[in-house]
Amino acid sequence: MNNRVKRITFIGVISAVAVILSYIEMLLPPIYSAVPGIKVGLPNIVIIVLLYKYGAGSAAAASFIRLIIMALLFNPSTFIYSLAGAALSLTVMALLKKTDKFSTVGVSVAGGVMHNLGQILVAMLLLETAEIGYYMFILAISGTLAGVFIGIAGAFLTERLKKY
Repeated sequence: MNNRVKRITFIGVISAVAVILSYIEMLLPPIYSAVPGIKVGLPNIVIIVLLYKYGAGSAAAASFIRLIIMALLFNPSTFIYSLAGAALSLTVMALLKKTDKFSTVGVSVAGGVMHNLGQILVAMLLLETAEIGYYMFILAISGTLAGVFIGIAGAFLTERLKKY
């Protein structure tokens, strides 16, 4: 099998894994029920692996596929929030990775915080209120913590997948 077919197959399979991780995350109880919306971001492990294994284009493709499938299956109204968060997150992660000055964990932390920022910016626009921006403080902390976890898991899996 040639490399192109292997790459497309890998992206398809890992996109399916991202959808499964999204679904599992939906089923989990809230991390901190006093603050809605805080999640670990399990599907982002897949995005980190793709970013480091195949680059930003492949990571973006898998991310977009996952977002569309999850929106169609469960909640179309959250698509714009998820898309904004994913786009800002992936853009920043790709730029930081390109500099070679950040570890996988550093790139992931930036991605976690930027994902939350993208969602907050969309909420501010759609709800026409700047006050929701205060929520970013809490989301920056949760994004940092989640980013550390996702970065460690992503680095571990990327290292293990090198031989494939």
